Amino acid sequence: MLTADIRQRWLTFFEDRGHTVVPSASLVSEDPTLLFTVAGMVPFIPYMSGLVPAPFKRATSVQKCIRTLDIEEVGKTTRHGTFFQMNGNFSFGDYFKEQAIEFAWELLTTSEADGGLGFDERDLWVTVYEDDDEAIAFWKKTAGLPDHKIQRLGKDSNYWSTGQPGPAGPCSEIFFDRGPAYGRDGGPAADEDRYIEIWNLVFMQYLIANVTSKYDFDVLGELPRKNIDTGMGLERVAFIKQGVENLYEIDQVRPVLDMAAALSGRSYGAVHDDDVRMRVVADHVRSALMLMSDGVTPSNEGRGYVLRRLLRRTVRSMRLLGVDRTTFPELFPASRDAMKAAYPELEADYERISRTAYAEEEAFLRTLTGGTTILDLAVSKTKAEKSVALAGDTAFQLHDTYGFPIDLTVEIAEEAGLTVDREAFNRLMTEQKQRAKADAKSKKLGAHDLSAFAEFRAAGETVFTGYTELETDSRVLGLIIDGTSVNTAVAGELVEVVLAETSLYAESGGQEADSGTIISLDGSQTFEVEVLDVQKPVKGLISHRGRVTSGQISIGDAARSVVDKNWRKGATQAHSATHIVHAALREILGSTAHQSGSYNKAGYMRLDFTWSSPLSTETKSEIEEISNTAVQADFDVITREMAVDEAKELGAMALFGEKYGDVVRMVEIGGPWSRELCGGTHVVHTSEIGLINLLGESSIGSTNRRVESLVGADAFREFATERAIVSQLTSSLKAPRDELVGRISSLSAELKAAEKKIAAYEASALSSRVPAIVANAGRVGAVTLVAESVGELRSSDDLRMLVTSVRERLGSDAAVVALAADVAGKPVVIVATNDQARAAALKAGSLARLAAGILGGGGGGKDDLAQGGGANVAAIDEALSGIRSAVAAA
Repeated sequence: MLTADIRQRWLTFFEDRGHTVVPSASLVSEDPTLLFTVAGMVPFIPYMSGLVPAPFKRATSVQKCIRTLDIEEVGKTTRHGTFFQMNGNFSFGDYFKEQAIEFAWELLTTSEADGGLGFDERDLWVTVYEDDDEAIAFWKKTAGLPDHKIQRLGKDSNYWSTGQPGPAGPCSEIFFDRGPAYGRDGGPAADEDRYIEIWNLVFMQYLIANVTSKYDFDVLGELPRKNIDTGMGLERVAFIKQGVENLYEIDQVRPVLDMAAALSGRSYGAVHDDDVRMRVVADHVRSALMLMSDGVTPSNEGRGYVLRRLLRRTVRSMRLLGVDRTTFPELFPASRDAMKAAYPELEADYERISRTAYAEEEAFLRTLTGGTTILDLAVSKTKAEKSVALAGDTAFQLHDTYGFPIDLTVEIAEEAGLTVDREAFNRLMTEQKQRAKADAKSKKLGAHDLSAFAEFRAAGETVFTGYTELETDSRVLGLIIDGTSVNTAVAGELVEVVLAETSLYAESGGQEADSGTIISLDGSQTFEVEVLDVQKPVKGLISHRGRVTSGQISIGDAARSVVDKNWRKGATQAHSATHIVHAALREILGSTAHQSGSYNKAGYMRLDFTWSSPLSTETKSEIEEISNTAVQADFDVITREMAVDEAKELGAMALFGEKYGDVVRMVEIGGPWSRELCGGTHVVHTSEIGLINLLGESSIGSTNRRVESLVGADAFREFATERAIVSQLTSSLKAPRDELVGRISSLSAELKAAEKKIAAYEASALSSRVPAIVANAGRVGAVTLVAESVGELRSSDDLRMLVTSVRERLGSDAAVVALAADVAGKPVVIVATNDQARAAALKAGSLARLAAGILGGGGGGKDDLAQGGGANVAAIDEALSGIRSAVAAA
């Protein structure tokens, strides 16, 4: 049974039983505490928690998910996959335990011919929470399972909660017995390799509080509306139904595995380590493909870092399989073709996806070349020091700075007859993870408690009137101070205000929130709130964060939202300009130049787009010209609401990271030239934008670029400033405008020539000082020592040249040179030693650190040449005395 067939059987089964089929949400989670959608229920959490009223009583979905916590286990077990699909059925205050169990058993055991999954009842086991007698009774009634096939387990495996106060409840899991060849008897409690979990039924029936851990909390009582959340792992069911050994061998994954085998010339099933590497490649290529399909691009932080790690682990695994060349042009099409039946968008977006993937592979192969050079030097140094272990900090630097996988470092070190200090490496990795966790925890603790908004959202969605009005009369639904709902707020207090209707735009779609005020409509009790920010804390609700500047505002008050009209005008200009620049980019670069992010506010816009190389000066000028031509053309900016499918048929672009409902708002500029799904505010005619001044273009990652522009009056002021600068230059250089470039180039060349002559004179003057410094050398025991201050110098490079020149003239006896100088008001000391001095345990790095400590700073370097510095120029003589004493004591 194909994976796509299992998926369709699931959706059809539950749709026929009154469930609304909900399309998969993006892998990019809306939850600010999550990087990715990690479970099938994540998009439904606001409904389950009661934060947002559920728009349906029953729902079903097949949700795309990503989990990376177990990434090191990928390929080693049958259960761990980075990307997976979770079949789910959900009830919001409708059916509960008994019917959830009935649905699960019916779908699992109904024959394939009758639309079910055709499992043999004899192969199925269930687990329940240890105290859930009710669930046991329903299982016996529905399935007729004997007692030994219903196992009671504790909170660690059969009780669900978020680890936070709120809904929770017991769960019941269904397992498939793979048979005695896969492990010992005894059911899931005995062996989860033999008994594979395929379906988890969560019964959300309790409200918990005083949570100290996921398993330690107080149950306050039963929820007034009980919910059902179930999840069936699609890949797990697929590998069982397809009769293969693990999820890497199912029809949606195996083609990539086979391609990896073909490219490496190795057979799957022959060598265990090779099998693990092929499975890693199959998993990671599919996971990366799906992430890029949802708009994630490689970077060094957040989601982009996870994607980059997946891609680099793929390259590493192929290298360990003996393939050093690029492989993504073969691997990614294999994954696309295996997945496109379930996700047709993969084929439509493949040109963009492949451009990103291929560029990342090529960049990492170059990184590997550079990293290998650094590693080779480290290996040589380790051997020269008669050590057998490569330093852990070297391995960590390669991993952290260059993205060089530790396994690859170990492999290359072993080839050179060395080990790697994994203990030190692991310690540094642990410290890094602890820092990251502490940072994440601090961010999470700083996040807003959204529960305060639940009662306001229950009253309905906030009506946004700002497309047609700058002022709207409404009433105050709620007030929140420091996360707590209050009845009133007085002058001086920061407060979040929830209105029934508002004309103030909430930040979204890259557009900054409106500026404005909320004022009283009641003459007997006046108030004014200066609006500082407008957000959508939960879906459908708009909250205004502001400061009460006068009076007292209370729940129920009649209020008017007032938009700053100048701010809004600038914002509409900038947002429409963003659409125009995007269209101009795509006209010049092609459809693969796809917007990946944007930000616009009054007078300014920036646009991030997928592209892997810098834009030429000519291309940037062309983009600016096309954009301003569109402004001058006075195109109508037309906004229409329509079904999302209709908008896409018209060619409207749905931008990554944005969430769209069934009905969307399409913004059209110049007919089909620019059609985008957008909820922002816009001008009515493009001529209202005035002017677009492209400031520049830059890289924000290996596959992403950014353009920035000033818009409207700000663009004009920038041009006026540039014109004034040109006028000043023409006057100062006594050259007409069209000769300025040549004149400045000529002056620059003359300046460089003069600087070169001065540098030669200074070098000659420095060299002339060397004999006198050498003449001041003294003997300290068996060592020739030069330790003196040379006064003020232009740079530390000049001081280094003096030090090395003096060392060359001191002969073959043990010699130490320590010179100090005042460089731009800061003390600098450089120490050099020769081979004989180092043999006597006199190392430049140690001496430089000693002097730097006296100077009030730090320093170090190699044994033969090192540098230190500080903040106290007056301590130079003391620092040099410290070096003399250290040499004498050696």
